[in-house]
Amino acid sequence: MSIVNGNGIFDAARSGHYAVGAFNTNNLEWTRAILAAAQETNTPILIQTSMGAAKYMGGYELCLNLVQQTVKSMGITVPVIMHLDHGNYEAAKECIEVGYTSVMFDGHDLPFEENLEKTKEIVALAHAKGITVEAEVGSIGGEEDGIIGAGELADVEEAKQIAATGVDYLACGIGNIHGKYPANWTGLNFDRLKELAEVIETPLVLHGGSGIPKEQIQKAIAMGVSKVNVNTECQLAFAEATRKYIEAGKDEEGKGYDPRKLLAPGTQAITDVVKERIDWFGTPEA
Repeated sequence: MSIVNGNGIFDAARSGHYAVGAFNTNNLEWTRAILAAAQETNTPILIQTSMGAAKYMGGYELCLNLVQQTVKSMGITVPVIMHLDHGNYEAAKECIEVGYTSVMFDGHDLPFEENLEKTKEIVALAHAKGITVEAEVGSIGGEEDGIIGAGELADVEEAKQIAATGVDYLACGIGNIHGKYPANWTGLNFDRLKELAEVIETPLVLHGGSGIPKEQIQKAIAMGVSKVNVNTECQLAFAEATRKYIEAGKDEEGKGYDPRKLLAPGTQAITDVVKERIDWFGTPEA
């Protein structure tokens, strides 16, 4: 299957009270691991690059080509959405030109009126090419590409205005953060999520999905979250599996130093995490 946009996929998730997972890729192994999990579970998936990861990998066009060619070489038959995660205004425009099928314009760190106007511009540019758009209102805690948020709660009226721009999915701060959750984290704010979901029909996005307890994620999905972002958990699983391989001396056995062998346990660990999260999210088969 060719790479698709998010049209219909996330609307169906919102009405069906399930979510579709969005997983960040960082290289070839990550890409293959995520796609393998989608194919093995026969579910749609969103594979995304942050601005930092895209720079590391060689640019947005290379990232898009990597995913497209990997989909082809692996014989992937499930819907795959190619998405820009937490893009600024220039990154969103570049990915629209390059051919991503979905982009996130993250203007939460701008004055609200500027966020609103730039979101409108990105929606117009993207929709003219059949590309879906995610926007953000209310800071997501933690750090993402140098943008640091304290995990504030999205303002309901501001969220309504951003949703009215015609975005296809909307990320709202409800106490969630990027990266590892601290021991004193108080959990998701379901009262604010309820307020948002009651007035916004647009599919909602839960960022910082790594580390949130399963029951909280599933409650959020039942209340209107249709897209859940996962990155840190895949990184941690990859690191742990790779560490075990080396600590066990596997890299010194035969040609265990071969990167195809060295990186294999970590790659499988990513696939396992993605499959587990797909199960958590209740994503139905394609």
